[in-house]
Amino acid sequence: MSDLRYIAIEGPIGAGKTSLARQLAHDLSAQLILEEPGDNPFLSKFYEDRERYALSTQLAFLLARHGQQKQLFAQGAQEQPVISDYSFAKDLVFAELNLSPDELQLYKQLYTELVSGLPTPDLLVYLESDVGLLKKHVKKRKAVYEKKLKIDYLDEVLEAYKSYFFDYNETPLLVVNCSQIDFVNNGSHYQRLFDEIMNRKRGPRHYVALG
Repeated sequence: MSDLRYIAIEGPIGAGKTSLARQLAHDLSAQLILEEPGDNPFLSKFYEDRERYALSTQLAFLLARHGQQKQLFAQGAQEQPVISDYSFAKDLVFAELNLSPDELQLYKQLYTELVSGLPTPDLLVYLESDVGLLKKHVKKRKAVYEKKLKIDYLDEVLEAYKSYFFDYNETPLLVVNCSQIDFVNNGSHYQRLFDEIMNRKRGPRHYVALG
């Protein structure tokens, strides 16, 4: 894995983050970090009433992700390559989308305190997709809470990601257009994506369309 000791995969709901993270971790013999959205007790309620449950849902995710990463890296996992199916940047994307101004201010104070002690990825892979593909992928999944997702919310999430990563510069970034590729079911597509991820000639920001 050379200089890439910590790779985070990002993208909207249904983009294929977990599938890619699992395959990369297998191929690179890396430690795998997976977020567990089903463990959030507020998520199902959030999809029914966003305004009421936005803050509690967001704080539950923030604390869970922080605890997960703090424990892993404190155990010396940085000596082993790490692949994660999320980055801490995700919390800001959803917070800015769903929280009121007062809630967002409170949230950012806690976020700033928690993120300061965590390592940043050597590479963040952003899976860029379209809402039709996301909806198709979500329909195939078995999570009960995701059955409550509405198409307009997926649209909002997609735009929030695009806006956030438009001028993102915190870490090296690889933007992958997934509209014409299927790295989950097509081995050659996955191999090309794998080669792009491992490409040492990549600059601080790189965009690739593999279709």
